[in-house]
Amino acid sequence: MTTATELSKPRARSRNGTVPILYRVDDVVEMLNLSRTVIYDLIRAGRLRTVKEGRSRLVPVSAINDYVALLENEARGQQ
Repeated sequence: MTTATELSKPRARSRNGTVPILYRVDDVVEMLNLSRTVIYDLIRAGRLRTVKEGRSRLVPVSAINDYVALLENEARGQQ
């Protein structure tokens, strides 16, 4: 079973070798295997937190972990 921490691990390090803590929406689309439309719907619904820097909408790694944990909790509640 994949954990939230494993999902939030980047596939590659940035140019300077650090692990990013903010992701662009397109990166989150790939990480969560969801469409851009679904990601923006989640953002609008308040299920996926974001921050803005200038004109860029960025998703903190903590928000990705929180969203996956939310899904896991909802799945447990439906069993």
